[in-house]
Amino acid sequence: MSNRFDGQVAVVTGAGQGIGRAIAHRLASEGASLVIADLLPDELHTTRDELAQWGRDVEIVSGDLSQESGAEALRNISLARFGRVDILVNNAGGGVIAPFLSHTPDTLRATIDRNLWTLLWVTRAFLPGMVEHGYGRIVNLGADSVRNGLDNHAAYNAAKGGMHGLTTGLAREFATSGVTVNTVAPCAVATQKFRKAMTERPQAVAPYLSVIPMGRPAEEEEVASMVAYLASREASFITGQVVSVNGGSTML
Repeated sequence: MSNRFDGQVAVVTGAGQGIGRAIAHRLASEGASLVIADLLPDELHTTRDELAQWGRDVEIVSGDLSQESGAEALRNISLARFGRVDILVNNAGGGVIAPFLSHTPDTLRATIDRNLWTLLWVTRAFLPGMVEHGYGRIVNLGADSVRNGLDNHAAYNAAKGGMHGLTTGLAREFATSGVTVNTVAPCAVATQKFRKAMTERPQAVAPYLSVIPMGRPAEEEEVASMVAYLASREASFITGQVVSVNGGSTML
């Protein structure tokens, strides 16, 4: 791996498992110091232990980022430890995938809170510091389902679609500030949970795989690779983009 993130500090939310953990590994392997955040403290400790192999400084923060206080605490801890943040990866999310009319008020709120409010509060907390320093990379984890309209994803797509819209709006507003804002939109990803479902409930995941011409889910590392590129100085002229990592499930 290169050392293109040497001397830089990255915050990765939802880093306790899955895609977030893979992103944390990728950034650390290329030189970044890290603040990793999640609701699940045990998983965060596991991620931190795994990251030790890269010899980077790592801070962990457990809290509810869908609340303004949680996002501000994450910012304050990050700045107290490292003094600045160069890269923000808004990966925390997750929602209830279900037919729209089967949702309850609680499941709708949870889906919006986990995906959209978390994004809003965390970005709002870190963006001023990036603008002040004249440099920043914000990379959000969206969803290819916003583009292809997967079954039972209406509420989830409402939240992730808001993320896509915020990406373009912020990218234009801060285009001359040295801060870029982009979104990586995966299709189905072979997380531990998804692999288990492929084995135990193949009919349930079949619709998500049937729309992918390559016939398989993305690997976590394939998503992390795109995140790392957009988080790098190499991507300095890319902003306001929703980049699909999807095996061809949507094109153009």
